[in-house]
Amino acid sequence: MNKIFSFPILVLSVIAILTLSWAPANPVNEIDSEIAKNNSVKEHSSLSPLALLENQASTIYDVIQLENAGLSFEVFEKAYIGFLNLQTSNKVSEQSSILSIADFNQSSKNKRLWIIDLKNESLLLKTWVSHGRGSGGDIATQFSNTNNSHQSSLGFYVTGEVYNGKHGRSLRLDGMDNGFNSNARNRAIVLHGASYVSPQAIKNLNRLGLSHGCPAVPLELSNKIIDLVKDKTVLYIHANSKGYHSVYLNPEVAGKRLLASIDNADQDQPLDSHIGI
Repeated sequence: MNKIFSFPILVLSVIAILTLSWAPANPVNEIDSEIAKNNSVKEHSSLSPLALLENQASTIYDVIQLENAGLSFEVFEKAYIGFLNLQTSNKVSEQSSILSIADFNQSSKNKRLWIIDLKNESLLLKTWVSHGRGSGGDIATQFSNTNNSHQSSLGFYVTGEVYNGKHGRSLRLDGMDNGFNSNARNRAIVLHGASYVSPQAIKNLNRLGLSHGCPAVPLELSNKIIDLVKDKTVLYIHANSKGYHSVYLNPEVAGKRLLASIDNADQDQPLDSHIGI
């Protein structure tokens, strides 16, 4: 008798086990994750524009570990504000995510150029960059927008076209800050490679070699850098200068842009470019 009923009992047991072990297509942890994401968006949208900007800049800075990479938060935040405002004013596209920062407060012996992918929250490259011979020796202290000054120009740039010139493959730059770097194209201020931007130059001179005002980069990295930053991306050249100011350093407008992007993402609508500088 036991043998007769053993097989049906076995079948029922297997069905029971399979039923209990079945999981829904949307596991609880995935649902929890989606809820947390939506709550995070709602929490951000409830912040003031300035608080949202500070929060977003701080988050990106921490995720990419830019402090460990030698870039101060103050400089990064300024560059980020300018990046957002350049997008708002349609100087760079909505799809652009590359932000390059050169900190001329630092010694030329430091790797003081950072190329950042904001969308993917990653540091693409960190390397040396030279300043103009008219700006100073190891550290740049003087800046100009005039021809034949051989000085670097501070502020926000948008990268232009690639061309081959006396320095080989180079990248034109358009200065966005009137009175500070707006004469860059006329001055032939471009991004190019140079042999004097190297560890050997630092060893020989106790600093990098100096350009005629161009942000010159290591020769062996120039093609890679040009390919990373070409096609209308943002470059910010920073230094502490009391005279420098920029319409693109408006944090309120940048914060409003972030707020608008969150609201539109929540409604699955494209971001309007109506917020003026």
